[in-house]
Amino acid sequence: MPVTAKICGLSTPETLDAAIAGGASHVGFVFFSASPRNVGFDRARSLVARLPSHVVPVGVFVDPDEALLSEALASGIRVAQLHKTRPERAAAIRSRVSVWAAVAVKTRADIAQAAAYEGAADRILYDAKTPDDAALPGGMGLRFDWKLLENIPQPLPWALSGGLDPANVREAIRVTGARLVDVSSGVETAPGVKDVDKIGAFLQAVAQC
Repeated sequence: MPVTAKICGLSTPETLDAAIAGGASHVGFVFFSASPRNVGFDRARSLVARLPSHVVPVGVFVDPDEALLSEALASGIRVAQLHKTRPERAAAIRSRVSVWAAVAVKTRADIAQAAAYEGAADRILYDAKTPDDAALPGGMGLRFDWKLLENIPQPLPWALSGGLDPANVREAIRVTGARLVDVSSGVETAPGVKDVDKIGAFLQAVAQC
């Protein structure tokens, strides 16, 4: 099975088109006001409208309320990626849209939290745990020890995130066996500023796996 990739935190037509051209299977739009990658609903709607049917638009949320979720889903989002969201809330959202539950990882014990989302999510996204006082739950270029995922039974399909970039993604895939990888800051020149060349290089590296 080929490895696929999600380019997250997109906000411009040019970078979205680079993700599509490079073969991304998923693209992510952030709906979180504290993030430099936050997109408004109108912009999200216009970007989603550019997507071919085989590229899946993913909305990235931090424990969203109903109003935010409804507005975002109206823009054409087909998957809700949920950060800092309890399993019971994820399950309620899953009744409306496919759900990826982000599990923040620093130690092997953190990975065990994924089991709580069985039946509440369609996929686990393993991401690096950010400091407790961090403003953002992800997208900070942090990574965790990929070897923590070795020989761990997985309750659900899963994806790998956290500190990936064009230079290290092939090694990350080799170590973890991930079949879906997710990148944001690793293809940027500054927080929230995506680079079309870096997007292309990341997707080319994934295609070689």
